[in-house]
Amino acid sequence: MSAVVTDPSMPELTLPIDAEILMAQPRGFCAGVDRAIEIVERALALFGAPIYVRHEIVHNAYVVADLRNKGAVFVDELDEVPPGSTVIFSAHGVSKEVRADATARGLTVFDATCPLVTKVHVEVGKMRAEGCEIIMIGHKGHPEVEGTMGQAERGMLLVESVEDVNRLAVSDPSQLAYVTQTTLSVDETAEIVAALKARFPDIREPKKQDICYATQNRQDAVKFMAPQVEVVIVVGSPNSSNSNRLRELADRLGVPAYMVDDPDQLKPEWVAGKRRIGLTAGASAPEALAQAIVERLRTFGVRNVRALEGVEENMSFPLPRGLASVSVQS
Repeated sequence: MSAVVTDPSMPELTLPIDAEILMAQPRGFCAGVDRAIEIVERALALFGAPIYVRHEIVHNAYVVADLRNKGAVFVDELDEVPPGSTVIFSAHGVSKEVRADATARGLTVFDATCPLVTKVHVEVGKMRAEGCEIIMIGHKGHPEVEGTMGQAERGMLLVESVEDVNRLAVSDPSQLAYVTQTTLSVDETAEIVAALKARFPDIREPKKQDICYATQNRQDAVKFMAPQVEVVIVVGSPNSSNSNRLRELADRLGVPAYMVDDPDQLKPEWVAGKRRIGLTAGASAPEALAQAIVERLRTFGVRNVRALEGVEENMSFPLPRGLASVSVQS
């Protein structure tokens, strides 16, 4: 049995009468994103607007627009920040050069770099100090990659694929190590690591994998959800690495997947005739936006929403000194 929904703003849409949304668990904000947003909000409460933020604090248009409305000013480079101002480094991290520039310009800095990204920066420093040439697995041009590569003046190479591994020219195969971007596809990264180990058997690896717990958990949740649904909607912005990986993963598992960061981007034909619609959200996408997407799907005729089982995350990270005691109006 089907329900026909008539809405002047969209074509006639037919959905099964028992159509439902299955919500992945976990989804949405991770501890690093929570911390980064809170740093901006507390800095605004303490100092007032404007507070400058180098690059988007996290890769989500909804979050950036909300913070901009509260008085945050997002800039591409530090030379856009007036001397003596307060600036916040985004969750993706920055190079040593950017840190030195901020000091030289007399800026007050609060660092919102995710502690799990900082962990990778520390690894790079130790590996270089021990004489290793470092292979970084990541996406060229991503702010996290630029920040991590910028922890060393030289001795780092970037690979994005197995093909890149095959083309690598290294100085000394016996003195190699690798690190990774924290928001990569777990499965694709494993393939690249296997290629590195096959070509360079002595390559050193991080003591603990660099792909963060939140990326792993959200990808695992999609793997659990995908066999149960006919289409997957990923809540996330186009420049969000971890959100893109969720969409790609669903596609690889044989389920059509679409990414949206606004309810109006949903297209009725994506869900027409579908009985089970999966919904997840990248680590930088707020739950309020996910719920707005759910409400939009309800207008299409979806009646039921069901939460799937999954990992319950309870990770949290401390705030920078000077902001921990600042209260923020909700």
